[in-house]
Amino acid sequence: MSVKIRLRRMGAKKAPFYRVVVADERYPRDGRFIEEIGHYNPLTDPAEIKIDAEKANAWLAKGAQPTETVKSLLKKSDIIK
Repeated sequence: MSVKIRLRRMGAKKAPFYRVVVADERYPRDGRFIEEIGHYNPLTDPAEIKIDAEKANAWLAKGAQPTETVKSLLKKSDIIK
């Protein structure tokens, strides 16, 4: 079982809002997840990024792999280098 840290799309059509979740890679994008660790709103200026650093670091220490987009969000939030 591989665990990923990825985005879950929420919001209306043409108005996306994302939640940063930890999920088994076999689950669908907007389906079941293990834990929600933050959110990301690309429509605000500047984009709003709120990620719980403690939870993110705990999951990374357990071996969870972030997707490319989440990895860039974690870098912007200074959670990973």
